[in-house]
Amino acid sequence: MNGKDLKRLELEAARCRRNVVRMVEASGHGHLGGALSSMDIVTALYFYKMHCDPKNPGLEDRDRFLLSAGHKCMVQYAVLAEKGYFDKSVLDTYGGLKTLLPGHPDMHKLPGVEANTGALGHGLSLAAGMALGLRLDGKKSQVYAVMGDGELAEGSNWEAAAAAAHHHLDNLTVFVDFNGLQISGKVQDVMNFTPIGDHFAAFGWAVKDIDGNNMSQVVEALDALPLTPGKPNLIVAHTVKSKGLSFAENKAAYHYWTPKDEELSQAIQETETAIARLEQEWKEMAQ
Repeated sequence: MNGKDLKRLELEAARCRRNVVRMVEASGHGHLGGALSSMDIVTALYFYKMHCDPKNPGLEDRDRFLLSAGHKCMVQYAVLAEKGYFDKSVLDTYGGLKTLLPGHPDMHKLPGVEANTGALGHGLSLAAGMALGLRLDGKKSQVYAVMGDGELAEGSNWEAAAAAAHHHLDNLTVFVDFNGLQISGKVQDVMNFTPIGDHFAAFGWAVKDIDGNNMSQVVEALDALPLTPGKPNLIVAHTVKSKGLSFAENKAAYHYWTPKDEELSQAIQETETAIARLEQEWKEMAQ
């Protein structure tokens, strides 16, 4: 990927981070930390890698995306809105009565959502089932999932990991958003699964570690798929909780955020400043 296209992806991610802050502004709260840490991954999937069509969300040969850590739903809502699945004005209804954007993704409410997620530990099982089903149907569609590092303590993940390896599902790619923090504090203190890659490799997965907030590394990992033919793909994405907000980065307190007025003002300013900077850099590269 050339520098101009990479800068465009970084700009899209910045716009999506602003969308997340917009939802918090509208509702007064939200699971901010994981939404921002995983933003570069989800942006790259929808704007670079995945075969999908916002005008036809049910496209038969589309690639599938599942957000296993469903409480991070603002990341998917932000990207779907930026991609054009629904009007951005809907972002202002986040968390409200009869909204299309509830606190966890609902496939029956919002176009582009493939499954109801948020009961932690279910997403990998769903993704593996989809990948196997697509293969049995003779389809070449890919399945991508984003998991949180904090949900690895759920045993169902490891049953799914074993099944995916057994069935050689190299059409399945899973990102672990490894920001090291969950609502109770440090993941290593609550239930330590490091080194994450070694655990999945022991089940028979191909594994790659990246900086999940470095768009170049995210794109390079996507370009390398499948990492090993015949093996499901696990990308351990080392990220920063609440990436993009200087006052909130790497702090467990912002896993779920109810902002004070001054914090919200700063969040709006920082995300809009990032957009303006990247827009200027992209325009200069486009000349």
